Amino acid sequence: MTPFKRDLFTTLTSHLKERSATVITGMRRVGKSTLVKALLDLIPGRNKIYLDLERIENRLIFKQATYQEMEQFLEVRGLDFTKKCTIALDEIQLLPEIVSVIKYWYDTYNVKFIVTGSSSFYLKNRFSESLAGRKKIFDLHPLTFSEYLRFKGFEEKAYQKFSLKKFNEAFYIQYKKHYDDFLKFGGFPEVTLMDKRISKVGMLEDILNAYIDMDVKILSDYSLNDELYKLIRLLGTRVGSKLDISKLASVAGLNRNKVTNYLNLFEQTYFLVKLAPYTNNVDKEISQQAKYYFSDSGLLSLTGDVPIGKLFENSVINQFKRLGGETHFYQKKSGQEIDLVWKENTAIEIKTTPTQPDHAALKTRSKIANLSKTILVGNTPGQYSDFVWGGNIF
Repeated sequence: MTPFKRDLFTTLTSHLKERSATVITGMRRVGKSTLVKALLDLIPGRNKIYLDLERIENRLIFKQATYQEMEQFLEVRGLDFTKKCTIALDEIQLLPEIVSVIKYWYDTYNVKFIVTGSSSFYLKNRFSESLAGRKKIFDLHPLTFSEYLRFKGFEEKAYQKFSLKKFNEAFYIQYKKHYDDFLKFGGFPEVTLMDKRISKVGMLEDILNAYIDMDVKILSDYSLNDELYKLIRLLGTRVGSKLDISKLASVAGLNRNKVTNYLNLFEQTYFLVKLAPYTNNVDKEISQQAKYYFSDSGLLSLTGDVPIGKLFENSVINQFKRLGGETHFYQKKSGQEIDLVWKENTAIEIKTTPTQPDHAALKTRSKIANLSKTILVGNTPGQYSDFVWGGNIF
């Protein structure tokens, strides 16, 4: 296993054998292009091509009047459509009309497509409708803490056995520095591989600017950068709290419907993660306010002087979401709350420095919510040690 191998790589490798298109979707700079190139390297022979659609000359190929003219452009580059071939297309949301081309070539020739995009709305709606039965979509996120440690050169067998185990002082001492770094700067691969704080912050700022300047503008009619940045900063102060959209709109000086549209766009482009309330009543769930978290704690840290407790909660929510299973929060009218309901049966409380009373309260609330399991998650050990450290969530 190479140090920089992603968890999703094995699954993607298996899917290369399938006729259907391999579609990798996720936020900009999470490593989609690197994965695609690694997958292409596994395909024998030379009848394959990689096209980055951020490059104008590559987009021009698909602006030709006929499919035959497009094919000629690729044939000049060495692709032979009369034989089995592989075409990798990076960031296809930049060229929405390409879907019809993919569909035609898929149905006409023996072409294996590997495709990436940064918008779940585009790929899971328009793209899915046009290529029904012809593709499988895989979500790629920023690094998990397990992947982060792998990128830092740690042997997986040395830490994987501690997954979700109770606090272990030796493990904590070994990995604390790295988890602190993970909380503050997140899990974008390029950021993880940098050593200096100023370089990490600079890269995160580049990622945020590119997201707004490219993905948001391309996928919407929004053009006011200052408006977007202001809203993002306001969302940073509301992480972990139920979001009152009307109040947020008032503070931001924006129309309520526009704020709602922004939130939907942020979620669909993997910038925000939505946590809905836990209830058996679907109508009630729809009517209740949701919570929003940033998809990466490094991006959250850019919104201002964010307390470590907020960064910790934001990271833990993402860590559990990436383990799979449904995620919600629970709150009674009385105000009693469970930070996270995981897999419909586990109550999770997130405390920076957990205590025995925190554990007792969690167990009481889990019974009220009819949840059979509990996990108390903490970051800084005090005198109480019956909890799962955040660095053990992978």
